[in-house]
Amino acid sequence: MRPSRAALLVAITALTPALLFTAPAIASGPTATSTTVTVTSDIPVDEMSEDDLRIAILRILADEDSGRGVVREANKALNGTVEQMRTFLKTGYRLAQAEDDSVAIARILFLATKNGDKAVIREANKALDDHSPEALRAFLETGYRLAQAEDDRVAVARILADPTISDALRAAAEAVIDGTPEELRYFLEVGQYEVNG
Repeated sequence: MRPSRAALLVAITALTPALLFTAPAIASGPTATSTTVTVTSDIPVDEMSEDDLRIAILRILADEDSGRGVVREANKALNGTVEQMRTFLKTGYRLAQAEDDSVAIARILFLATKNGDKAVIREANKALDDHSPEALRAFLETGYRLAQAEDDRVAVARILADPTISDALRAAAEAVIDGTPEELRYFLEVGQYEVNG
C-alpha cells in the first residue's frame, strides 16, 4: 500500500463515525446510481447565454447526490464570470465529480478492508491507481457491484464448505451461489438468517 493511500485510510478511519452519517448515496451500496447530471441542452456550452449557464449549474446543485467537491466548484462558478461558468460545465464539473468519486471509493475501500472483501479492495485500488474520472465512475457504477458479488460468492462458498450447516441452509446457499449480485448480497445479509431462524 502506498504511503498516500495509507494516510488516506488513516484519515478515513479517524472520520468513520462522521462519514457513516454523511456518506453520499453512491457509497451506500453496490446498487447506487450515478451522481452525474448530464447538462442537457440543444445549445453547445460555448453558445449558451449567461442564463442558460446558470440554469445548467443550478440543476447540478439541485441534484441531492452532488458531493462536496461538485457543490464547492459549482458555487465558485456561479459566483464567477460567464467564462468560469463555461469552464466548469466543460471540465470543472467532471474533475469535481472525480474528486467526490475518489472520496466515495476511499470510504468503500475502508469498509472493504475492515470486512476483508478482497475483490472490492483489488478493484477499488485499481480505480484509485488509474485516477481518471472515467475509471472512478466506472468502478462506482458497475465495478463495485461486480467485485462485491465476487466476494459474496466466496462467502457463500465458505458457508457451503462448513459440514455442520443445516440441510435447509445448504439448499439455500446452493440455490443462490450462481445468482445475481443482489441475490447474493440479500442471502448474506438476510436470507441465511431466515433459513436458520
